[in-house]
Amino acid sequence: MDSETLNRRRAQRAQQRRRRALRRRLLAMATLALVAIAVIVAVAGSGGSAPAPTASAASAHHAGTRHRSQRRRAPPARGGSPAALGRATGTPGTATVPILMYHVIAPPPAGAPFPGLYVPQPEFAAQMQALKTAGWHPVTLDQLRSYWRHGARLPGKPIVITFDNGYLSQYTHALPVLQRLHWVADENIQLSGLPPSQGGLTAPQVKALIDAGWELDTQGISHADLITLDAAQLHDQVATARAILRRRYHVPVNWFCYPSGHYDPTVVAAVRAAGFVGSTTVVPGWAAPAGDAYQLPRLRVLSGTSPSALLAQIAAARGSTTTPTAYGGA
Repeated sequence: MDSETLNRRRAQRAQQRRRRALRRRLLAMATLALVAIAVIVAVAGSGGSAPAPTASAASAHHAGTRHRSQRRRAPPARGGSPAALGRATGTPGTATVPILMYHVIAPPPAGAPFPGLYVPQPEFAAQMQALKTAGWHPVTLDQLRSYWRHGARLPGKPIVITFDNGYLSQYTHALPVLQRLHWVADENIQLSGLPPSQGGLTAPQVKALIDAGWELDTQGISHADLITLDAAQLHDQVATARAILRRRYHVPVNWFCYPSGHYDPTVVAAVRAAGFVGSTTVVPGWAAPAGDAYQLPRLRVLSGTSPSALLAQIAAARGSTTTPTAYGGA
């Protein structure tokens, strides 16, 4: 091979090496550009400029997201959670607050044993509108406790709306009315004795209430008369009911509601032992931070109560703690 041919081949090989090096540089630059674009898109989507998470941080974030999803405790649209009401002042609140008590939101059927516990939906809607016009704004019992203990900010004139037993009409008739107002409520559900065939709530409907910002509490397993039970039966009605609901719906279930308002020191002790932070009764009056958290008064709203009569009932009950002479119903 002559020297001219050798030099030509050397030049060709050098040119090939330069082309390969150029291709590698172009590929590396394209890869960096794609990474930069991905980072820009990710930061823009998150609304900030935080760096990409590490593998361990991403794993922790995924676990936290999964845990929040399992709780199924989505915040309501208009500040149903205590945190959404504003930063706590740290100074315990002192205001007294009325707690309303409802049962069935529908007309009473013929022969209903307690027709007074049936409030038709139009009547209920008119009552809620009257409360709004008067400046009232519903909060949950957990929010009220956060205000009393930590100074959590409550809106306007706070009031608590409770529903007992877990009737279907509370989902089909009460929930739409409250959703239009962006309001929340408390559901005092019983676990048995009120199946869907008899107007009870299904598990998906209970979850829908929770997702709408309602607080889930309980009246126990079967709405039994607690003062007549032995220790084991009382434990089942109180502690077992709370454990089942917490496991089933992934919510705290912090409050107990005495079935038919019947309780005594033994029942109160069982409620405390089960981890409940308080209880509601059927004694009229306004709930106060200085009162017994396990004997919170409530105002029963009966069928035929006009909007103005409801406002008058709330005003008249302030400071009242008279035990009703008779209580009929659930």
